[in-house]
Amino acid sequence: MAKRVLIADDEKNMRWVLSEALAAEGYEVLQASDGKEALTAVDEQHPDLMVLDHKMPSPDGMEVLRRIRAKGETFPIIMLTAHGNVETAVEAMKAGATEYLTKPFDLGELKLSIEKAIRISELSDEVRRLRAELDRDWDVDGFIAADPHMVEILMTVEKVAPTNATVMIYGESGTGKELIARAIHRLSPRDAKPFVEVHAGALPETLLESELFGYEKGAFTGAVTAKPGRFELANGGTLFLDEVGDISLGVQVKLLRVLQERRFERLGGTRSIDVDVRVVAATNRDLQQLIADGTFREDLFYRLNVVPITLPPLRQRKGDIPRLVAHFLDKYEAAGRTITNDAMQALTGYPWPGNIRELENTIERIVILASAPEIGIEDLPAEVRAGVAPSASRTHTFELPEEGLDLEEVEMDLLRQAMDRTGGSSAKAAKLVGLTPKTLEARLHRLGLQ
Repeated sequence: MAKRVLIADDEKNMRWVLSEALAAEGYEVLQASDGKEALTAVDEQHPDLMVLDHKMPSPDGMEVLRRIRAKGETFPIIMLTAHGNVETAVEAMKAGATEYLTKPFDLGELKLSIEKAIRISELSDEVRRLRAELDRDWDVDGFIAADPHMVEILMTVEKVAPTNATVMIYGESGTGKELIARAIHRLSPRDAKPFVEVHAGALPETLLESELFGYEKGAFTGAVTAKPGRFELANGGTLFLDEVGDISLGVQVKLLRVLQERRFERLGGTRSIDVDVRVVAATNRDLQQLIADGTFREDLFYRLNVVPITLPPLRQRKGDIPRLVAHFLDKYEAAGRTITNDAMQALTGYPWPGNIRELENTIERIVILASAPEIGIEDLPAEVRAGVAPSASRTHTFELPEEGLDLEEVEMDLLRQAMDRTGGSSAKAAKLVGLTPKTLEARLHRLGLQ
């Protein structure tokens, strides 16, 4: 779109010469013969730049300049005068002129001045826009952030969501990978279609395969009826593959085929099923290292890693903690309660190994247990008050299993000890044994401990 230049000069010949020259450069040119016409044109035509004569009737150019700037207009204004002196130039620049040229001037010089002023104005507008983006609190479908790195991530989410690009989300457990996946779905044209989750790390290989692709009646013992898989259920929508780094090589091959061909067969079936599914994957593992170890296919990695998004741990975005605390207080219907400075400092200083999930659980616990309207440092868990994560403040030891036990019995013994020590909390037990909560729950279920 052509830039709009307003020429305000009481000399008709000057307006004509400048109009012809600038129109030949591709500008859309407006004209004003006095100060009143110039101010009206600014209000009604919204020029991108103004060439303003200093000596003009009703009002003069200097007064026009002051009135324009007083209204908050920031577009460039190049002042022209036949009566130039240092004092007038200084006065014009102080009043907000972008540049000051004395008549007679070189037409080529004016063109260069206009081109440079418009380019600088565009850059300034972009800087103001970016600063405004960074200064505001971002809330993208429930994901709250003000930290500059997180704001950049949420801007990426808003850009990629309307497309069909496959997204790979990296981050520690509890950083909000599922929230980002849901935001991508809700901000996409697929919003009205299903969002289907598959937690790959919690399922053994054979069960994961049947969950993803479904099965026909009689495909295996117990398959008394046919069942659609998650790909079929997500048709037209989004499939969220969590803990994709835990998928076995055998299932990876079949997953790659679906991503390439957009079709598959159910277990025990021969009929190809076409699907239109957007895949968003997530992992807390280093897929490049898994490729080097030979446990993750490189071709699948490139299929999934079209748009990578890496979520920082909460300890690297501490500026967001007060906003998240306020959000969780509101979520648990305690928005009217206040927090002392000491308590907020302790919450901000704690490293949060469990990330946002741990912070939310902590706030929920405080809301339930603290009775006073003001939450103080005495209401916080001991590890938060101390500012040291439990894993760093003490070493957990387990009793050695009895001799003669097989591997499954050893695993049962260790998991039983972990559950006993954490009062039956699978989330805390998972931290003790170095597993994700979902993986631990799957193993507890498989071993009959839950």
